[in-house]
Amino acid sequence: MAGTTVVDDGQVPDAFTAALAEHGIALHPGAIRDVRGASKRQAILDLLPPGPGRERRAERALASFREHLARLYRGAVREIPGAASVFGWLRGRGIRVALNTGFDRDTARMLLEALGWSAHTVDAVVCGDDVARGRPAPDMILRCMQLTGVANAKAVANVGDTVLDLRAGHSAGVRWNIGVLSGAHERSRMAAEPHTHLLASVADLPALFAAESC
Repeated sequence: MAGTTVVDDGQVPDAFTAALAEHGIALHPGAIRDVRGASKRQAILDLLPPGPGRERRAERALASFREHLARLYRGAVREIPGAASVFGWLRGRGIRVALNTGFDRDTARMLLEALGWSAHTVDAVVCGDDVARGRPAPDMILRCMQLTGVANAKAVANVGDTVLDLRAGHSAGVRWNIGVLSGAHERSRMAAEPHTHLLASVADLPALFAAESC
């Protein structure tokens, strides 16, 4: 969601930095960029150093992350320009739309409510805690397929703003594995990953699919 369909003005990395600082962990920006797109629970666990009670520390840090993110997003949640219009364009053509996110369910719900997105906006929402493995494993994409009744990955377009999104799409065997440059990772990093297209924004999807159907 953040960076692909929801504008991220730095709220996610700032919330990571603040949450881990509360637990005595100072991070350089590159460490956070490397875990963008991962399950937030797993990302925090990976960023904490080994030691006794590591999982308990990770749970406390995750709770802090949620609090900081909610504060930073308060009154500032907005969609990537054109995202909801693209959802409507796709669904109007019989294409099912599912969001998958490394956020937990409570954080995802907060964003959806702030945007006014509902079952009338998208067909399914899959969160990091809903599957056994987060990105780069394909589990969230496969769960989206299950919830929307899509059996063949060759009928799926995966769209994301991180290298882990593209790796997950590749692992799932999707037909369209599309990177967008509106979020976490820049063109050079995205171009080095398996992909079918790189677009400036999710808003460019209708033009892409219209051109492919010609």
